[in-house]
Amino acid sequence: MPQTLAAAVLRTHCANILKAAGSTPAEAQQVADNLVLANLSGHDSHGVGMLPRYVDAIAEGGLTPNADVKVNIDIGTMMSLDGQHGFGQVVGVQAMELGIARAKQHGSCIFTLASAHHLGRIGHFAEMATAQGLVSMHFVNVLSRPVVAPWGGGDGRFGTNPCCIGIPLAGAEPFLLDFATSRVAQGKMRVAHNKGVRVPDGYLIDENGAPTNEPGVVVVPQGNGLFGALMTFGEHKGYGMAMACELLGGALTGGGTWHRPADTARTVLNGMLTVLIDPSKLGTQATFEQEATAFVDWLRQSPPGAGYEHVQIAGEPERAARVAREVEGIWLDDATWSEIVASGAKVGVAVA
Repeated sequence: MPQTLAAAVLRTHCANILKAAGSTPAEAQQVADNLVLANLSGHDSHGVGMLPRYVDAIAEGGLTPNADVKVNIDIGTMMSLDGQHGFGQVVGVQAMELGIARAKQHGSCIFTLASAHHLGRIGHFAEMATAQGLVSMHFVNVLSRPVVAPWGGGDGRFGTNPCCIGIPLAGAEPFLLDFATSRVAQGKMRVAHNKGVRVPDGYLIDENGAPTNEPGVVVVPQGNGLFGALMTFGEHKGYGMAMACELLGGALTGGGTWHRPADTARTVLNGMLTVLIDPSKLGTQATFEQEATAFVDWLRQSPPGAGYEHVQIAGEPERAARVAREVEGIWLDDATWSEIVASGAKVGVAVA
């Protein structure tokens, strides 16, 4: 049956399963903390519901517990890194720590990260950068069963390919834009399918390329064994951004792009191009702070539109969700909870 669990309880369950699957206690806790933080932030698609897939990916050999990021090239302002199929929540943080140190030293750093297992919520990395006063930009591709259709196409040809931008704001919480280039994240369709709810028009096409409202078309094989596909946001504009993320996150990083028939592998590999900038080294710090604050204030002065209470800034919904869910707990639908219990059973951990 559906469960509402405290964040601390979920962290413990996830960490125990990950330890049994092969992670050290420290790695298991780091990944569990990251997954639960995604749920707390309102991004259930990137939260504990991913755990069963991670357990399966370890079993099939596509996810390597306890792997560290490998530095292939480091010239200070530029780095080429290899995630070595390690947990994205770990190698992604290691890559960001290296990049942040270089950006603080040199004023900027561009790095590529190839072959990381699922990086999770990319906004987490932008939060790391903005906490250090840095601007960050992230372009990510996804090597897994292609679930997004190109504009004008009738089947899945690439992944949800997220883009994220973090900008620190003086005396305020940062601007944190984190979005999939698909109309909606694939994980959100998994959540909707597990809940048994339909989705709005314009999100999906079925296995025949026709519009549909049934999220299951991208979650489970249909009658002919094929899947449907997600649509990109913003029609051709989102398609262009998705393609840019594939070329930058996949081709430029060396991690590779998707150009082969779909398979049933549970492994999810990401490549990420990250750009970090230290505004204090540009000579425009004072102007940057003043103008950014003035613009945000200007936006907030807009009268509420119909159906809205006030203008929000990217990052605010996630921060509000964290406050609420820490108190109220995290609700999991029956299918998601059952999958977590089953993943525990696969590695000999009883979850109750």
